[in-house]
Formats: sequence, C-alpha cells, structure tokens
Amino acid sequence: MNGATRVTSSRPGEAGHYGKDVRSDLHVSLEPRDGGGLEIDLESRVRLYYGKSILAQAREVLESLGVKHAKVSIRDEGALPFVISARLETAAKRAGLGNGKKALPEKVTLPEPSARDRLRRSRLYLPGSEPKYFINAALHGPDAIILDLEDSVHHAEKDAARILVRNTLRAVDFGRCERMVRINQLPIGLEDLAEVIPEAPDLVLISKVERPDQVGEVDRMIGELRAGNGIQRPIWLMPILESALGIENAFAIATVSPNVAAVTIGLEDYTADLGVVKTTEGKESAYARACTVNAARAAGVQAIDSVFSDVADMDGLRRWGENSRALGFEGMGCIHPSQIPVIHEAFAPLPVEIEKALKIVAAFEDAQQKGLGVVSLGSKMIDPPVVERARKLVARAKAMGKAQ
Repeated sequence: MNGATRVTSSRPGEAGHYGKDVRSDLHVSLEPRDGGGLEIDLESRVRLYYGKSILAQAREVLESLGVKHAKVSIRDEGALPFVISARLETAAKRAGLGNGKKALPEKVTLPEPSARDRLRRSRLYLPGSEPKYFINAALHGPDAIILDLEDSVHHAEKDAARILVRNTLRAVDFGRCERMVRINQLPIGLEDLAEVIPEAPDLVLISKVERPDQVGEVDRMIGELRAGNGIQRPIWLMPILESALGIENAFAIATVSPNVAAVTIGLEDYTADLGVVKTTEGKESAYARACTVNAARAAGVQAIDSVFSDVADMDGLRRWGENSRALGFEGMGCIHPSQIPVIHEAFAPLPVEIEKALKIVAAFEDAQQKGLGVVSLGSKMIDPPVVERARKLVARAKAMGKAQ
C-alpha cells in the first residue's frame, strides 16, 4: 500500500453527546486502523485553555486500553477528565478494542462508611448517562444521591452509563451524601454490579424485586466482588418493590440478607402492574405502602417511599411527604433538587412533638435514676412503648439538627 494507512475491518465506535444544549460531556468517534498511530482531532469550546491537556489525556487513555492505531474525533462540550476517560473507553470498546481493560481516573478519598440506619429522608436521582448533573448534586443537600442505571438510561446506552457511573464513583466527591447506584432488573443488573462494585458504592438499589432469591443473587455477587477487590466497607441493599407480587413477598425480601438496610416502593410500575392510574392522593397504593412499612418494621429495616413525580406541585409534595411520614416511612425519592427542602421539612418532627418526646425521655431517665418501676409525666403514666417511640423521635430530630 506504499506506506498508506490501512483501515481494518473493525467497526467504528462512538460515545457521548455534543450540541448547543449539551454541557459537561463530549462526543468521541473512533475508527480503528492497522497502522499510522493515533490521529486525534479535537473540537472544543475550551480548546484555548485546555486543548493540550485534553489531547494528552486522550492519548494516555487510548494507550492504556491498548489502542495504538486509530483515527479519533473528539467534540468537547466542557467535559471533566473522568467523563473524557469514560467516553473514550466506551467508544474504544464499541469498536471492539480495549476488552478486559479499564481507563480509570484518579481516585478521590472515600467518605466514611455508611451506617445501616443512617438518615435517608431524601434520595436524589441522577441519570447515569448525564454527567452534567453529577458535580453539583451534593450542593443541594440530599441525604443521598442515586446514580441511576435503570429507567433514566436508554437501553442502547447501558454500557456507556456503567462506565460513566463507575468513573463518577471513583472521581467525584459527593460530600456527606450517601452514594447509591440503582441497577437494572436482573439479569442485566449483574453486569452493572461487575462494573460499579469495585468502586465501593455505599448502597445498591435493586430494581423490580419480586422474590427474595433475586436479592440473594445480588448479595452473593457483591460479596464475591468485595472480596476480590479487597473492599472492607459495607455495601448495603435497598430492594425496590414494584409489583403486586413484590408487595406480597415484602417481608421475605426484607429479611433475606443482613445487608438489606431498607426497602422502598416504586409506584409508577406498581400502579401499572395493577392497571390503575397513579394519583396524587395515593388511595390506589395505600395497601402497598402500608405493607411496605409493616414489612420493613417487622424486619428491622427502614421503609422508604416512592418519588412524587410532579416537580411543579410543591403543595402536593408536602402533603404526600407528611402523609408518608404519618404512615411510618422515613424518607422518599426525589427527581429534582427543588423537592429536597420540602421533603426534609415534611419528614421532620414538629416542634411540639420534639418537646413532648424530650419530656418523656427525661421523665423516664429520672425514674430510672430513682429506681422507680413506674414512669409518669404529670398525671399520666408512660408505658415502655411510648418511651421507646419518644427516644426514636428524639434521635431522629437530633440527626436532622432539630434538637440538641
């Protein structure tokens, strides 16, 4: 061929997004070749400032994946290094290159391990294929962030989302937020686990759980991956009940593993399974929500409610949250940052409740110090269950910063 570059029969690979409405992402097109080295063309809105570093990173990533000869086109829309790595790796693997290899970004220091009973009032869903939401998510103050690999990710983008979420867990500091990942329904969810568990998320949400053996399968695989990657910290489980069968098996699901920290309900799929319309009043799901709470309490784990899908209806959200707390739920999901403060207020004990609980706890402790078997507050006798409920309320209020 007189020294000309020969193109192999390997398929080209593409990954990522570009365009005027895209930010914090980039698009990569990679065409494998038989020779000629790496030819990289870069178009970037920040080329003047970061062009050299982007090109250097691209070469480093591709070389780490064993890609030696390829024509690469990059259209950058302000992507950060961990996103650049993810998109390049995805494009390479879609082109049939780099199999069995990973281009891992620099690792941030992991936060303290998550406690099984930690505060979980709000969980902010972040689409696992959209990096623009990741960096500032913790600034909104949710108790947890959910890097979602399921419903918010198109089926054709599942492979790309896994790599991006893996890199996000490794490279992004989410502060005090619990780091959750929602995996796909089994068996696809097992592929998600293989990619993300080595980066030690705090909790895994298991989609569309109907039987305890599904949780057991996830639990076993996580155990194997933890052992294989030397992970000592716990990785908790939160099964999502999204069908009539899942609700009927709620207690068995909640008790199948000591790693289950909470159970939650997905009302969009549940009402679809029933063939009824999901309403803001929730009458159609009252039975399922009560079953979820009862099963969780019986199992000694947290009960977490579904999301409220109308992001413009803050009054409706507040009513839903207050009703949810009254039913015994300890938190709920949210799909927009504006919902977080409303949810936190809805799940907070009222000042009058806190004051009464503090008095009950003080009366109980005073009776204990005096060796009295009977506890009274004013003219009323206080039963042990009342004391226990007051203690839990005080502890929860302190965790929320509502009591000293």
